[in-house]
Amino acid sequence: MAAPLREPPALHDKAIQDLSFIRRTMEGASSFTDVPGWGLVAIGLTALGAAALASAQPSRERWFWLWFGEAVLAAAIGMGTMWRKMRRRGGSRLGAPLSVPARKFLLGLLPAIIAGAVLSFALLTPTPDVPASATPPYLPGLWLLLYGVGIVTAGAFSVRAVPLMGLLFMALGSVALYAPSIPGDLLLALGFGVAQIGFGIWIARRHGG
Repeated sequence: MAAPLREPPALHDKAIQDLSFIRRTMEGASSFTDVPGWGLVAIGLTALGAAALASAQPSRERWFWLWFGEAVLAAAIGMGTMWRKMRRRGGSRLGAPLSVPARKFLLGLLPAIIAGAVLSFALLTPTPDVPASATPPYLPGLWLLLYGVGIVTAGAFSVRAVPLMGLLFMALGSVALYAPSIPGDLLLALGFGVAQIGFGIWIARRHGG
């Protein structure tokens, strides 16, 4: 006895499936334009304040935890303002909180951030020839360099300003590592403060906030 033939999908169901496939394909091929420009400005301002406070800390532990707190605050500001921009532009959908370009951007950024966090704790241990109250000698350069690497990688899926900002971070990180006479807090202020404010204004004006 022959098996009953399966009923073909209704015409409107097939049309919905085709439209969903086309939408996912177009979404995956598009650039991530929801980098929050004004969010970067806010992060830059908090970084300038952190740099001023960090330069006055009496111990490397207090210096480190102050910058760690700034990193947590910056992440919260960045995620919050990015989410707000995505909602305003309609970039998130029910059942898929992040668009495909947003997921690519974050997956490109996170490995460098995680590597920086792991190395930070490893390099926090004082060395015999460096005073205990000094800024850890390699951390400013390490943070700037790895953050720049993450931004350049993630920026491949975003607007042109993002990878350019990453390259600037990488340059500042190289200076910090090879010119230890320059105060680390000054270079951190230039990178996480001034550079992010400048690129944030650029992105906000050209890409909708």
